[in-house]
Amino acid sequence: MMADLIIELRELDKSNYRDILKLKVADNQMGFVASNAISLAQALFHSQAWYRGIYQGDTAVGFVMLELDMKKPEYYLWRYMIDEKFQGNGYGLAALKLVIEYVKSLPESTEFILSYVPKEGNPKGFYEKLGFLETGEIEDGEVIMKLKFK
Repeated sequence: MMADLIIELRELDKSNYRDILKLKVADNQMGFVASNAISLAQALFHSQAWYRGIYQGDTAVGFVMLELDMKKPEYYLWRYMIDEKFQGNGYGLAALKLVIEYVKSLPESTEFILSYVPKEGNPKGFYEKLGFLETGEIEDGEVIMKLKFK
């Protein structure tokens, strides 16, 4: 990863949402994550959705969406993607570290939950690099992982 890699989680509005709609994962990853258009539509009708564009300078490189249930409290990585053109350059790792720091800052945050589709090419190893561990639980055919905070 380059030392000058500066990643930002940017709020979306009418000036930049189209940047996010243009992003897509590689063809062999299509079954792992919904399109950003579907994610944004879901976010409109889901009060617990928190979402940001992942930017490197003025270039949109990815998208993240969390489900934040402040009442439980439970914090879940709902969607995470880096555009196929930007994968393998450290953007995903840098951005997810920012997301983890954000989740750690939330009220009564003790863990961060995510899930993945257990098919060939899945992101399990990527999540393990950041400290996520499988819980042994399966939900809707997806493997649950957790990152516990001290």
